[in-house]
Amino acid sequence: MQALEVPVFEGGAVARRMTRAEYDRLVELGFYQDERVELIHGIVVRMAPIGPLHSEVIDRLNLLLIRALGDRARVRVQNPTLADDESEPQPDFAIVPLKSYAKGHPAEAYFVIEVADSSLGYDRKTKAPLYAASGVPEYWIVDVKGKAIEVYSAPSAGLYAEMRRVELDGTMSPAAFPDFVVGVASLFD
Repeated sequence: MQALEVPVFEGGAVARRMTRAEYDRLVELGFYQDERVELIHGIVVRMAPIGPLHSEVIDRLNLLLIRALGDRARVRVQNPTLADDESEPQPDFAIVPLKSYAKGHPAEAYFVIEVADSSLGYDRKTKAPLYAASGVPEYWIVDVKGKAIEVYSAPSAGLYAEMRRVELDGTMSPAAFPDFVVGVASLFD
């Protein structure tokens, strides 16, 4: 898993990583309430702003996912998931087992989706290894600018062993729900 670099300051002082429990406590106390942040490898990371095209793709995917999977899985939109003791990412979508998460965020997912407008490199280099190490069997990145979906699967040793790119004229189905078919073009104008 590719960890984020911890800043080293003048004189050799090193920033301290935060645990997920510490982060959750700060959130509980009201910290970060006016910020879009997530905990990645012990570092509180500001999330990229959401533009209109990103929002439109989220809305379209949300409608498709809820209609197709609403009775079979929970479709969590931009909510935390548990990855490890130092990470609590907030993917655009986490498709998780159908149960209540009132007492804790889900620790498993059927698949996770990130919609990448300005965050494509981050989603590939930081988020993909994090999800693979967490055992997420399938990870999609919707490349907004490239109008395609990258599908990562077969997690092993903190990396996905397989990746395929589905272009604008293609269709896609998650392994956990093969009857759910997404036409890439349906996500874009």
